[in-house]
Amino acid sequence: MLALTLAGATQAAAQNPAPALAAARDARAKTETAQQKNSEALAPGGQAAPAPQTPAAAPAAPQGAQPPTTAGDKTPPAPGAGYSYDPNGRRDPFVSLSARGSQLPVPGGARPGGVPGLLVSEVTVKGVLKSPKGGFIALVQAPDNRTYTVRTGDKVFDGSVRAITQDAVVFSQDVNDPLSLVKQREVRKSIRPEAR
Repeated sequence: MLALTLAGATQAAAQNPAPALAAARDARAKTETAQQKNSEALAPGGQAAPAPQTPAAAPAAPQGAQPPTTAGDKTPPAPGAGYSYDPNGRRDPFVSLSARGSQLPVPGGARPGGVPGLLVSEVTVKGVLKSPKGGFIALVQAPDNRTYTVRTGDKVFDGSVRAITQDAVVFSQDVNDPLSLVKQREVRKSIRPEAR
C-alpha cells in the first residue's frame, strides 16, 4: 500500500512540476535574503556588501546538485584592522613562570665585582667572627670560591645585609617579581655544618 502511494505521488509531481519549481524558487529567495543579511552584518564599517546577482530566469537545480562555480564568484577577504595586545594589568608572557623573583636573569649581564656583585641566592656563609669594635663580621663565599667579609649594612647586588648573629647572616632581599605584593623579603643563611 505504501509503495502505491509513493509511486502515485511521484507520478503526480512528474506530470505537474509547477508546485515543485515554485517551492525551489521560494527556498532560493529565502537563502539569498539570509546571505544578504549575513554579509551586511559581517561587512566592516557597517556598509552592506553587494548582493550576489542571479539571473531571473535561471532554472532550478535538481535536488542534491551543486551549483556551478566560476572564478568570479570568489570575493577577497576584507582587510582586517590587525591585532594589538594590551598588557593592561597582565603579566609579561615572555617572563618564565619557573624562574621568579631573585632567580630572574640580570639585565645587561654585567655585575660589579666583589660583594656588591653577589646575589643573595648564590652566597654561602662560611663563618662568623666577633669584631673587636663589637658586633659580628661574616665570611661569605661566592660561586667562584672567593671569600669576602661582610658587615651589617653592606650592600649586595639584590639587597643588603640586615643583621649578623652568632650562627647566621640575615639578608634583606629585593623581590623582583611583578606579581608579588611584597617588595622585600628576609632571607636567613646559616653557617654550613661542614664549615663549623
